[in-house]
Amino acid sequence: MPIQVCDFSRSFATFRLDFEKKPPATVSHQPPYSLNNARIPIESRCRITDRQSGNLQTFVLGASCKTERVGVERNVWTEPNADFTPIFSDDRFLNIKTFAQAGMQVDLFPPGSGKQSERQIGVIDEVFDSVRIDVATCDGERLDCAQTIVNAVLENKVLVAETTLKTDRYTAVLDFLVKTINANERDWIYQTDTGPHLFPDLSVEPDQLLESMQLAFSAFNCPDWTEFLVRAPTEITEGIQVYHYSRNVRFDCQNRIYCVVSSS
Repeated sequence: MPIQVCDFSRSFATFRLDFEKKPPATVSHQPPYSLNNARIPIESRCRITDRQSGNLQTFVLGASCKTERVGVERNVWTEPNADFTPIFSDDRFLNIKTFAQAGMQVDLFPPGSGKQSERQIGVIDEVFDSVRIDVATCDGERLDCAQTIVNAVLENKVLVAETTLKTDRYTAVLDFLVKTINANERDWIYQTDTGPHLFPDLSVEPDQLLESMQLAFSAFNCPDWTEFLVRAPTEITEGIQVYHYSRNVRFDCQNRIYCVVSSS
């Protein structure tokens, strides 16, 4: 029987900035217009249940884009430019910006508002006019062995992965679109190589889960473990660091792959 999986092709996070209602708090330049709706595809979702309290927190990762001035005639890209990746929970946000060098900060607008760090965290209602999270679902069929996974890859089926991580306190379910995947129909071997997606720190308190969230790629070739390559400050020469996917973390976990059957 099909189950409902996330249809990432139709899932979006849309944040609305209306500076006639709330002053700028996340930009480094004077906005040319007072209103903007930014729609960003959802790359992954992470649902974390605190088994002590039963509380569930959901986090979504938006696709990476670049820092920009919207609607101008020229000089669209801000300087210094950064990769911009948003993460949203039910009531808070984390904006991750990756500049040319780790540790860089820029001045917030308006002048005198302070510095914008690489990981700006805040309360949604204090900054945005609204944030809308639209997670679409579709029918999915679980692929229960390597042969069915390999066949689905070679048939160009759309695949969604679900990885479940457990600690004494938390159960975290990551789901994400399988982008790159390797397949071998002679020996019936597959291996995912996909990301970036969310990577939680399950050692922290519940109110620290958002601020400690990281980005990672992941690879697995069986249901029982995953190796994550986590984005981290990485020294390239003495005194200079950049952000790079360089920290290898292995988890015993439960992996499932679903083939998208139809949209609903």
